[in-house]
Amino acid sequence: MKLICIGRNYAQHISELKSEKPSEPVVFLKPDTAILLNQQPFFIPDFSNEVHYEVEVLVKINRVGKYIDSKFAHKYYEQIGLGIDFTARDLQQKLKGKGLPWEKSKAFDGSAVIGNWVSKSNYDNLNNISFSLLKNNQIVQSSTTGDMLWGIDEIIAYVSQYFTLKIGDIIFTGTPSGVGKVQSNDSLKGYIGEEEFFSIKVK
Repeated sequence: MKLICIGRNYAQHISELKSEKPSEPVVFLKPDTAILLNQQPFFIPDFSNEVHYEVEVLVKINRVGKYIDSKFAHKYYEQIGLGIDFTARDLQQKLKGKGLPWEKSKAFDGSAVIGNWVSKSNYDNLNNISFSLLKNNQIVQSSTTGDMLWGIDEIIAYVSQYFTLKIGDIIFTGTPSGVGKVQSNDSLKGYIGEEEFFSIKVK
């Protein structure tokens, strides 16, 4: 099982990080050891002084596929979820500044929060799913999947050109604006609509 992550998929997030708007999806991977098990507390790693939360809509692949056409991509998932891509922003900036890969800042142990899963049939329009992240009961990120540069089906079609998708693979579809630093004792709760999908503590 692999975690396939999409970067720079919301225009306002690109602006807040002063990044360049990509002409095609930015893709990176996390190992399964990045998964924060059972919504246990997230421990800020010793190698970073600036870990950021990034809330993202998730998709779980339910059949094997390669070179998937976007018009058939909807057949490759039945469940939607919500999670966090924790990012050691200070380390990422150092690595990017040197032109180096930034897996160390994105793929460390516990960096992937995976919340509850629900059937995609719960939603009338997958291109208009509202989701949000609350930090200490204050909304810090709020958006809809309609703000994505590349929608879910487009993402699946794109990444399947490079990686064979297998049952159980999870796609992180990108984060909207509002990312920020976490500190010890913070509480993070993720919602799709009014439904809570995860709740974790930061240590």
